[in-house]
Amino acid sequence: MSTPNSDRKIHAIGLDVGGTKIAGGLVAFPAGRILVRRVIPTGPERGGEVVLQDTLRLAEGLIHEAAGLQLKVSGIGVGVAELVDLKGQVTSGQTIRWEGLPVQEQFSLLAPAIVESDVRAAALAEAVLGSGLPFELFAYVTVGTGISYSLVEAGRPYAGARGNALILSSSPLTTTCTHCGALLQPVLEEFASGPALVARYNSQAATRAQRAEEVLAAAESGDSAAVDVVKTAGESLGVSVGFLINTLDPQAVIVGGGLGLAGGLYWNSFINSTRRHIWADTSRELPILEAQLGADAGLIGAAATILLKEHPDLLPGGRGAPIKSS
Repeated sequence: MSTPNSDRKIHAIGLDVGGTKIAGGLVAFPAGRILVRRVIPTGPERGGEVVLQDTLRLAEGLIHEAAGLQLKVSGIGVGVAELVDLKGQVTSGQTIRWEGLPVQEQFSLLAPAIVESDVRAAALAEAVLGSGLPFELFAYVTVGTGISYSLVEAGRPYAGARGNALILSSSPLTTTCTHCGALLQPVLEEFASGPALVARYNSQAATRAQRAEEVLAAAESGDSAAVDVVKTAGESLGVSVGFLINTLDPQAVIVGGGLGLAGGLYWNSFINSTRRHIWADTSRELPILEAQLGADAGLIGAAATILLKEHPDLLPGGRGAPIKSS
């Protein structure tokens, strides 16, 4: 197994484009150290083209800052909270409406560029620099504005045949109520994500919350409505992650994202529910770990996609490109 050459330094820009904010940074490898960090609001309601232009300006500014530090940028990695196919084309527009736009081509005018799904970018970072290092096969789950996952094998995120091997919570789980016969179509993302916590709490409580952090804090202080919302959200997430474990049989599960790393009642409810819904005795006590890189996983992982293509020898184990379905 090869090891990173610590004498070589490669610098890349990572952009983590989420529904609330866009985090950009200049990242030094092989250490994965963020030298410069910038954050701007996303404002996705303004339309995809406006968000794209904001993100391009952010990247251009980081290139200028790198030049001021006399550092050469090897490329730009862009992680976006949407489906991205094997050619780097954004194929969904659930939150960031870049579907059909020449996103990778636009960034390539600034520097060599790779566009990837944000969850696979974060999973890559955890695989080569974080909690995934000890594991040959793990599932990375991110919980924030949305909820998605990536299977990682030998340090490489699995993209699937079309880049869609990340959907965990966006489609309905159709069933029939055994008591009244009503057709039920719950959507996990509308029940357990950050915006869902706010919406569910505001429908029950006398006071209104603006952010998921407020609901979590209210639950910690004993607010009964908040306790119910947070507890049931964590339990529902555990049902789906338990099913994921039953299906994929990973060595471990690593959890990231703002809500995934919130701890407290949400985390405890999620862990207990996940273990209850794992069928095999030999899997039930598998490690379920917090992402070591925290909120920086997406940014660092986006930058690391450049290394996957241009300098894989600088990553631990010389690990190569994302696994693609044959």
